[in-house]
Amino acid sequence: MDPLVIVAKLQRIMQDNLQRVGDAMISGGVDNMEKYQYMLGQARTYQYLLQEISNLLDSKEQNDGKGTVINIDRDPKA
Repeated sequence: MDPLVIVAKLQRIMQDNLQRVGDAMISGGVDNMEKYQYMLGQARTYQYLLQEISNLLDSKEQNDGKGTVINIDRDPKA
C-alpha cells in the first residue's frame, strides 16, 4: 500500500475524531471541568498532529535544503 494513502487515511481518522470531540463539547456533552479539560486536550492534540503531518507533506520543505536569498537592497547595482 502506498504510504501517502496510509497518511491520508490517518488524517481522515484524526479529522473525524476532532470533529466528534468538538461536536460533543458544543452539544453539551461535558458535565464537569475535568471532562472539559480532557476533551480540550484531545482536540489540541488532534490539531497539532494534523498540522505536523501537513508540514511534513508540504512541498516547500522538500527543496533539498536549498535556501532562498532575496536581495532587499534598494540599489540594484550593489
